[in-house]
Order: sequence, then C-alpha cells, then structure tokens
Amino acid sequence: MPEVLTAEEWQAVALSLRVSFWATLLSLPLGIFVAYALARWEFWGRQVLNGLVHLPLILPPVVTGYLLLLTFGRRGYVGQFLDQWFGIVLAFRWTGAALAAAVMAFPLMVRAIRLAIEAVDPKLEQAAGTLGASRGWVFLTVTLPLILPGIVAGAILAFAKAMGEFGATITFVSNIPGQTQTLPSAIYAFLQVPGGEAQAFRLVLVAIVVAMGALLLSEWVSRAVARRIAGG
Repeated sequence: MPEVLTAEEWQAVALSLRVSFWATLLSLPLGIFVAYALARWEFWGRQVLNGLVHLPLILPPVVTGYLLLLTFGRRGYVGQFLDQWFGIVLAFRWTGAALAAAVMAFPLMVRAIRLAIEAVDPKLEQAAGTLGASRGWVFLTVTLPLILPGIVAGAILAFAKAMGEFGATITFVSNIPGQTQTLPSAIYAFLQVPGGEAQAFRLVLVAIVVAMGALLLSEWVSRAVARRIAGG
C-alpha cells in the first residue's frame, strides 16, 4: 500500500491543480468565441483558424513549448513587450505553465463546444432573431443554455489535459521544484534519480485518479445539465 504523499509531491499536485484551473478558466471565453465562429460563421481564413486551433494536437509538444518560448520569453516579441510595459514574465514561471497548458488543452475545449453548437438547430436562433432580439441576446438566451453541457464537458476535458501536460510546459518553463514543477514534471524528475520509482508511482496513481475522475465528472455533469435543460 503506497504511503501518503510527501510535502514535495503534494506541492507538485497542488501546483498542477492551480495551473490547470487558471488555464481552463482564462481560455474558456476565447474557446466559446472560437467554437461559435467555426460553427456558425463563414469568413475568409476560417480553415486557417481551424488549423491553428488544432495545431497543438499535431505538433510535438516540445515544438509548441519552443514556439511559446520564442514568442513569450523575455526576448520574444510578446514577452519583451509584457515585461517592459507591464512587468509580466511568463517564461520559467507558473503563469507560463498555465499558458502552455491552456494552449495544449485549447483544441479539446473548442472541439467539444463546437460540436454542441453545431447540434443546435439554427432555426431556433433565427426564430428569436425575427422577434427582434439582437445576436448577442439570441446567443445568451437561446444558444448558451442549449450548449451548456458541451461547455462543461469541454472545460473539464481541458482541465484534465492541462493536468497531464508535460512537453510544452517543461520546454517553456523548465522543471523548477516549487515554482514550475507540475505533476508530470515531478514524475519525470523522480524517474531520473535512483530510488525515485516509489515517488513516481504514487504520483502516477494520482494522475490516473484525476484523469478518470475528470472524464467521469464530465459525463455526469453533461448529462445532468442536459436533463435539467430538457425538463426546464
């Protein structure tokens, strides 16, 4: 029977939860907007946007992390601007880990929300529009309640993906204990030292529990919300 997690292991778990929470929360509004644009709008560059959204799923995570480092590092165009004007540094900080996790989880979030939007009959939105409602009001009162299960599912899947993100994170923010060492990074670090297998195994169990819990919660919440909407 595995012993209780050590302080160092709990620190990695807590940081992963923190990173995943903020990665999901901050990317959710953009995820809803992008999913709606891809599902409902016709515009030049739509396929390019769709490709960019799903690019992190195709590229090696290390490549994504390197691109983030080039862009948001202290010498990157965006990173240099943020540092000089706002004092915001992302590289080698936990906030950078949240950014990397958000980028890697974004495709799963967008896909789940997009499928939910595409399942909504456009005639319902058109009917509300003919009654004088603006596009924003139609989205808030008609579309949003109907796609809520998809939003919940997308957010939970993104959270789970962020918890397991490794390649892009370690490339962008390194593996600094107590600062950027997330759950996967800690597992990797423990496997590199003699006698660290036991600690790595305990964290593997935590990762499995969190991942399975997220999947089950996603299914349960989505069905509960769907039943509530149908009954309401």
